Formats: sequence, structure tokens, C-alpha cells
Amino acid sequence: MVRHSKLQKQVLALYRNFLRASKDKPGFLPRIRAEFRKNAQIPRTDVMYIEYLVRRGQRQLEQLQNAHTKQMGAFVKTNLEDW
Repeated sequence: MVRHSKLQKQVLALYRNFLRASKDKPGFLPRIRAEFRKNAQIPRTDVMYIEYLVRRGQRQLEQLQNAHTKQMGAFVKTNLEDW
């Protein structure tokens, strides 16, 4: 049986909570899965960054659980030269 660290348990619980919260909101599930898969590439030794992402994820989860949330926005980096 695999033993997970406290941080790993937090990440897994956050993922489960996101999946539960996205049940009633169409279109959120693919974005949630993609975000967690992208961040799965972060080295386990980068604890500070992972903790930051967990805190950020918890705030996003609170917004998603809000009954008034209908869409999920995203910020996209652009080159200032394009302006």
C-alpha cells in the first residue's frame, strides 16, 4: 500500500473536491483535469510552489462551489510587443 505525504493527501483531496463541485457545472471537468495533469509535472521537491498551488486551488474551489458561478475565466500571458 502506498503511503502519501500530508501534502500529497491535500492535493488528492483538493482534486476530489473539484470533481464533486464540477458535477453540476458543465464544461468545468476538462479544464480541471487538464490543470491538475499540467501541474503533476512539478517536481515533488518544489514544496513551496506546490503549497502555493494548493492554496490557490482552495480559493478557486470556493468560487466554483458558489451557486452563482457559471463560467471559469483564465488569464493568458501575451507579449507586450503585440500591443
